Amino acid sequence: MLSLGTMILLGTLVLWLILRQVFANKWNLPLAKADLTSLHTDLNTFNDWVGNNRNTNPIFVYFFNEIRLVVDNTSTFVTHLISKTDVGLGIPQIGWLGTFCILTFVAFAVSNWKMALLTAVVFFFIGLQGLWPATMDTLSLVFTSVLFALIIGIPLGIWAGTSDRVNKIITPVLDFAQILPSFAYLAPLVLIFLIGPAPAVIATIIFATPPAIRITAHGIRQVPVTTREAVDSLGVRRGQRLRNVLLPMAKRTIVIGINQTVMAALSMVVIASLIGAEGLGLSVSQALQSLDVGTAFNAGLAIVLIAITLDRVTTAASIRAEVAARAGSDRRRLRLIVIGVALVITVVAIYLSRIYLWAAQFPQASLPDLGTSISNGANNVTNWVTTNMSGFTTGFKNDFTNHVLNPFESLLTGSPFFVVGLVLLVIGALVGGWRVAVTVLICLAAMVYLGVWADAMSTLAATIVATIVVMILGLVFGVWMGRSKMADRILRPILDAGQTLPAFVYLVPFLALFQASRLTAIVAAVVYAAPASIKIIADGISQVSTNTIEAATASGSTRWQIITKVQLPMSAKALALATNQGLIYVLSMVVIGGLVGAGALGYDVVSGLAQGDLFGKGLAAGLTLVMMGIILDRITQAAANRSLGSSISPAIARRQSATVGN
Repeated sequence: MLSLGTMILLGTLVLWLILRQVFANKWNLPLAKADLTSLHTDLNTFNDWVGNNRNTNPIFVYFFNEIRLVVDNTSTFVTHLISKTDVGLGIPQIGWLGTFCILTFVAFAVSNWKMALLTAVVFFFIGLQGLWPATMDTLSLVFTSVLFALIIGIPLGIWAGTSDRVNKIITPVLDFAQILPSFAYLAPLVLIFLIGPAPAVIATIIFATPPAIRITAHGIRQVPVTTREAVDSLGVRRGQRLRNVLLPMAKRTIVIGINQTVMAALSMVVIASLIGAEGLGLSVSQALQSLDVGTAFNAGLAIVLIAITLDRVTTAASIRAEVAARAGSDRRRLRLIVIGVALVITVVAIYLSRIYLWAAQFPQASLPDLGTSISNGANNVTNWVTTNMSGFTTGFKNDFTNHVLNPFESLLTGSPFFVVGLVLLVIGALVGGWRVAVTVLICLAAMVYLGVWADAMSTLAATIVATIVVMILGLVFGVWMGRSKMADRILRPILDAGQTLPAFVYLVPFLALFQASRLTAIVAAVVYAAPASIKIIADGISQVSTNTIEAATASGSTRWQIITKVQLPMSAKALALATNQGLIYVLSMVVIGGLVGAGALGYDVVSGLAQGDLFGKGLAAGLTLVMMGIILDRITQAAANRSLGSSISPAIARRQSATVGN
């Protein structure tokens, strides 16, 4: 027997299909690519006004310009320190040899010799790729962004961890910052801070700060209540409790927060290149726009290697204190001696890199040029794939586009805007009540006003299709991992690697397979989003009580019945959360696909950044992304937070009670 809510939802969907036929191509807010609404024109005019008054308006002179100056000066200092200067031969203050030794020394000092060796091998390999200057530009952006993110994030995280009131206030802000697609705030940042290092760094800070705040607060809050009470009973002041108890006990978690902040900053390097950041991200984005798979793959490989290195080093650093505590005094003394020797070698290397040209610039001419070989190899593979697999890949792309994506996109873009809005309102009301429905209504009204409805529906169609695929993969592999420890051991490292890789890198191989198309963006989005959903579902399945499984088995249930009638129903909240996270990840990635043929809102944002007369439309597209992200997040969050009933049969429930009683 279907519930009333399910019947209302099914009736709404049937009504939608009927109204789509009745009102075909009526009131569906079509918008040609070249069309600009009056709002877009007004935004262009506002952009011109900001440009004319940037150096006279007090808000800019005494606030925004000062922020830009601080960020620019910090970024310039770091860039000139390890990357380049504006005078002479372009030799940085610390040459390649000094920087190489600094990176290796820091890896050893905060973790262990294995991580130091990994760091040395990776960065020397990157030098052989011919990407040392671009890599230093990327590290400059990451270091500057992480520095500001931690200066902001760790104090706020500590505050939120020690104050319930602050935690309640800051949580909605963090939720909004994390559901906000990174593309959405590029245009506003360019409007305020112009093209250059400042908006690129600030965009990265916005993206990278929430993990630092959340994980720091979590680390402090997970300190046992008994420990807090014991400390308070001794009459210790709040500051002493924080310094001597809470922070030391939360140290490992805080380092994990730093790890996530670094990973988030690194994942933004390609997006930041669209608004003035140099480095590997710029190489990837330019190569993608020109469909140069070889160059994109070479630079993308360097980003992947840096991501893996930084992830492993910071992860090892999180357990360094525990390892040191288990080591004997002789071993600790030996480590201090080795650190001292390594520090002396690093200082000597810095001195040499400031004196001699061979130590200042990476000796590319006298070493093998691996970058050219890698690029040529990637291009050869691409050509082979195009020649030998084009029949399959082109056929799959056409079939998927014509029979799955196009019909669903036609349903969204061809329906009257008020019909699509009504469907979303009904879903929001059924899942989250009137509060979610009001939020959906406000966001829908804003989307209509912003004037890019048709492009928004195209993006929504691709997002939903990709999310459905993500959830199918999540169910298949998540259930497998949740039920099998061996499957978990096999798949979890693969999923960890998938979450470590920067998002843009996924586009490169699929660009070779499917060329520039909407399918390229969708497949890349699936690969990017699936690991998170799979892990969440696997954890939900694994947490189902063993007693419940045994009761179901004793009742004669088959493996399939246990999965469908017991484990999945009892993991309903995990499924809803996996859907929420899958949607958010997919939305951010499908938009990025605008660079490789996905079009829609992603294309609008990029075009607005590149062409002044389309700035207003690009800004409107970015704001539309915000509204769409809020709608999808609120609906799926409400589903995740609902009290979902269990579908376990009464016989199994009785057997479970008996088992527990025994």
